[in-house]
Amino acid sequence: MVKSALVCSIVLAVSAGPVLAQANPRGQAKATLAGKSVVIEYGRPSLKGRDMLGQAEVGKAWRMGADSATTLKTEADLTLGTASVPKGTYTLKATKVAEDKWNLNIIAQDEAKTAVADVPLTTSKLPASVELFTLELKGEKEKGEFEMKWGTTSLKAPFTAK
Repeated sequence: MVKSALVCSIVLAVSAGPVLAQANPRGQAKATLAGKSVVIEYGRPSLKGRDMLGQAEVGKAWRMGADSATTLKTEADLTLGTASVPKGTYTLKATKVAEDKWNLNIIAQDEAKTAVADVPLTTSKLPASVELFTLELKGEKEKGEFEMKWGTTSLKAPFTAK
């Protein structure tokens, strides 16, 4: 009896392990601009009743998502605001610079993790709350738009591709 209870406990623990270790889902935002691919890969945490962007500390970089770093891979040279971003692979973060102002931080994936650009984002209120953190890339021809949505907050930046 004790032996079968022990075996049963081990089976339950092993089968529950993958559920307990489950990570947040991964997402991709994709666009083809100027005939070239632009892709952002990121983790998609849930709000679960929290106001995560509202709780962010001013001046502290946030890695935009969950689990692994958010990455931008672009085959095109991009211009975001006044910042030039050559084709390549980058890490993206966001920094709350004031109560309702954010910057998109673009960081080279070199050993020094060189800051390439800090791009001001336009903040607006969404009509309905977005539960899963969402990144979108929209555009046509050479002009595009980056958008980050979570809760009732939308953060956007226009960009061009060559």
